[in-house]
Amino acid sequence: MCRVVDLRQAVLAENDANALELREYLAAQGTVEVNLLSSPGSGKTALLEGLLSRAIAAGTAVAAITADLATENDARRLARAGAPVKQVLTDGLCHLEAGMLRGHLDGWLPRNTRVLFVENVGNLVCPASYDIGETVRIALASVTEGEDKPLKYPTAFGLAHLVVVTKTDIAEAVEFDGPAFHRNVRQVNPGVPVLETSARTGAGVDELLAFILGRADGAPGHRPVLARQYERYAHHRHDGEDAHGAHTDSHDHHHGHEHEHGHPAPSAVRGTAEAP
Repeated sequence: MCRVVDLRQAVLAENDANALELREYLAAQGTVEVNLLSSPGSGKTALLEGLLSRAIAAGTAVAAITADLATENDARRLARAGAPVKQVLTDGLCHLEAGMLRGHLDGWLPRNTRVLFVENVGNLVCPASYDIGETVRIALASVTEGEDKPLKYPTAFGLAHLVVVTKTDIAEAVEFDGPAFHRNVRQVNPGVPVLETSARTGAGVDELLAFILGRADGAPGHRPVLARQYERYAHHRHDGEDAHGAHTDSHDHHHGHEHEHGHPAPSAVRGTAEAP
């Protein structure tokens, strides 16, 4: 068991190093990366299509990478917006990793890109544990998924800088309990902004784009309590180890995969939001 844990820790440490390098690479050319996390069928592709279309119409240089286990359906769909789009096929891997992403950006990403959207694999477990060099991490949930989604996936929602509710145009039909959802979000990520959207009606899409462009312009963002708590946990756990054994960085990510790792993620605590 110890050897398995050590191997996983080493993989995550290597990913952290790659993520830091990628973040520095993007920052050097003025690009902000937005990591979109959700379950399959949450509507993030439709929402991303709306974001790309609006950004292009406003003259903002954006690009998108979409990851799936198979098919190029999402890339073909997103390309209709007129932005550079690339499909990444993970061949069964349930998440993107920073090194993998960097390899797909080299020679493809236009240097004037202001925002790079990354539509991660549809999965709220594995992708939550991997920093892929993003500045903004957004967790999405549709009204059809139930109000307890944040409680079931506390790492994905607990490390988000923004939580987005999708498909709100059918919220009444599916009897979505909005106040309960908001309470559950606050339980795992106190102070995180929550934005309600509908790709079908366009509600909230302009506000979401404004939020992202604000972060690209340097506006302060939410710092998740879970990330700060894990930083203290990781420091204690790895005290005395060299840099290759550490798992913290300056962008509020951690590796709290509750089932894959050799330690449980620390539970979220109540507190106030804090800008970095």
